[in-house]
Amino acid sequence: MTSAIEIRGVSKRFRLYHEKYTSLKERVIHAGHVPYEEFWALKDVTADIPAGKTIGILGRNGSGKSTLLKCLAGILQPTSGDVLVRGQLAAMLELGAGFQPELSGRDNVYLNASLLGFSKKEIDERFDEIVAFAELEKFIDNQVKYYSSGMYVRLGFAVAVNVDPDVLLVDEVLAVGDERFQRKCMDKVQQFQRDGKTIVVVSHSPDMMRQTCDEVMVIDRGELITYAPPGEAIRAFRDKLVDSGFALPTDVGETVTDGVSSSIFSVANRTVQIEDIVFEYPGKNDRPYVITGEPLEVKVEVDVKETIEGASCNVSVLDDTGGMLFTSDAGTSRTGLLLPQGKKIISFYFSEIPLLDGRFGINIDIRDSGGVVLDLSEQRAYFEVMNPGRDTGTIAMPLAVKISDANGFQFLESVQ
Repeated sequence: MTSAIEIRGVSKRFRLYHEKYTSLKERVIHAGHVPYEEFWALKDVTADIPAGKTIGILGRNGSGKSTLLKCLAGILQPTSGDVLVRGQLAAMLELGAGFQPELSGRDNVYLNASLLGFSKKEIDERFDEIVAFAELEKFIDNQVKYYSSGMYVRLGFAVAVNVDPDVLLVDEVLAVGDERFQRKCMDKVQQFQRDGKTIVVVSHSPDMMRQTCDEVMVIDRGELITYAPPGEAIRAFRDKLVDSGFALPTDVGETVTDGVSSSIFSVANRTVQIEDIVFEYPGKNDRPYVITGEPLEVKVEVDVKETIEGASCNVSVLDDTGGMLFTSDAGTSRTGLLLPQGKKIISFYFSEIPLLDGRFGINIDIRDSGGVVLDLSEQRAYFEVMNPGRDTGTIAMPLAVKISDANGFQFLESVQ
């Protein structure tokens, strides 16, 4: 398969200055030399991105993923190594990147599109579509310095996607704007996928990575840790964070305290280890599957190194594509749960499984009272469900069908 992007041994070095000499005297005394520390944001990254594929880049803040994307876009030049991009490239790297605040939205559309290599005639042909996508018909002739953040991102994304690039680079901006516009952006990305475009996206959302990407790169401290299918890559990412002693947020890359998002990870104590997950259900000895509507017990064997007060034990159910079907927190009381020291079994009991045919994964994570993940098992255990009825889909939903006339006289009632 032809590569749309080739990354060969890319490293990027920055200089971190701890002192700044502002006066002429200081500069003369130090002969113009300012002490600095070398920081390698990327270290010998090599990868091929196939044409027509959607590739995700995942990593905690400061890992180097945005630096890599800027090297791909040509905004930054690698200190060493090479990047080769085949085809027309468009990049949406940050809110309002490249906009000139004193110019109108109209002028910025022409400016940004011309920087991407389009002639005035070609921009004229796409202009109305760009403005309509951004929903800025009434404001397009206003200076962009008066735009709200939502208007900024709508216009920037509209320019990037409507110039019809062969390769689209997207850094976090799909998480900006209201829910309706995010859905609109995702629809556009999916249209690009159907059209065989190459997309490279940075996101902190594991669900988005699973649903959108063909493969995911995991970057940590400038190094490429793994380049694999989404489920495997996300599991490696989370294992890497737990092994490094970082807290894992509910939505990877973000923690929430008192309703305020933070990108800072707390240090976790490895005081719990998940050793095994066992499923119990009626007829387990006779068949390897649960029948729709039957109860299911998920038994998690753990080794608690020291007693934990206020713990929360969480279980999630995922479909065969990694999409989240259900997630719950068993430690929602104010005091949380008490996990005494020693070998213990944590049981999650589902009185009825409302799923139809399929193979479903289980995620388990155990957190302390501050929300720091102590251990996590992601999609390492699966259970099968068999539906004996004729319904199709994912979820079994009780259904009653009634037929009546205009006077409310009922002719037929059927319950499924």
